[in-house]
Amino acid sequence: MAEKLLNYEVMRKLGEGAASVIYAVCDPATGRMFALKHVERKKPKDLRFIEQMESEFAISKQFNHPNLRKSYDLKIHKSMLLKVTEAFLIMELVDGRPLDTRPPSTVLETIITFMHAASGLRAMHQLGYVHCDIKPNNILIDGGNNVRVIDYGQSCAIGTIKERIQGTPDYIAPEQVNRQPVTVQTDVYNLGATLYWALTGTHAPTLYTVNRHGENSFLLDATLQTPAELNPLVSPALSKLVMDCISTRGDKRPADMDAVLTRLELSRHAMQKRPTEGPDPQDSGVNDVIIEPVPDVAPPAEPLPPEPRV
Repeated sequence: MAEKLLNYEVMRKLGEGAASVIYAVCDPATGRMFALKHVERKKPKDLRFIEQMESEFAISKQFNHPNLRKSYDLKIHKSMLLKVTEAFLIMELVDGRPLDTRPPSTVLETIITFMHAASGLRAMHQLGYVHCDIKPNNILIDGGNNVRVIDYGQSCAIGTIKERIQGTPDYIAPEQVNRQPVTVQTDVYNLGATLYWALTGTHAPTLYTVNRHGENSFLLDATLQTPAELNPLVSPALSKLVMDCISTRGDKRPADMDAVLTRLELSRHAMQKRPTEGPDPQDSGVNDVIIEPVPDVAPPAEPLPPEPRV
């Protein structure tokens, strides 16, 4: 591992992507910590990962929301012939672990986690962008149960038609597979598929995965088991929300993240009132510990620290 990247001291490696490596780094002048994503152009096709990084920076530098990771700076290095050789993206360091390695321990905690993720996505949509790759390892949870949505390499303006199929097979929306315009309901599907996994421990089949196995995609909605069928701790109302989110028909899904948040809030409220008011017939029947509720609208972000020195 390099001891320095740009003017930053490398503290440790956080993870790797298809062509990138992410490090925790420290600015020796200020002592501030950041996450640094590094992409080297080793093969011609690596250029598209650098282009994705440019897009990620253009979008995420606009964020000022507690559930979205913000980017601070982008540096692109070129050769003497002006050929792009590598790129560096300086981001907020989130001391957390992805959902697939730190899943919530109860249904109630799961609901609250996904409320925070949905709140972050709503803020993206209000800026005119969709994430397009929500999945367990793009939702980070820290020791204080704070949630951050990360990785905006596939994010784009609402209504974009992608040149190629982009997404993660187990969470990808039908319109992504069919290369149709992506909308806020694309994120609704991706988030719903991730919630399905979080509640059941299994993946909902997607248009991509059933086509890969040669099955009849038109039977997808009709044959899919519901979260309540797979996990008796999931209430009928929460189960129906998930199934609505992952409908293959966009017009059958919740219209936006506001609608998703409203229904998650109703499920949370039903679970939180039950220990003192008795079981709710529409709820899961599990006596989860009461957790302090999150607000309907995410709290304002703390003032951003000074921009990093690069």
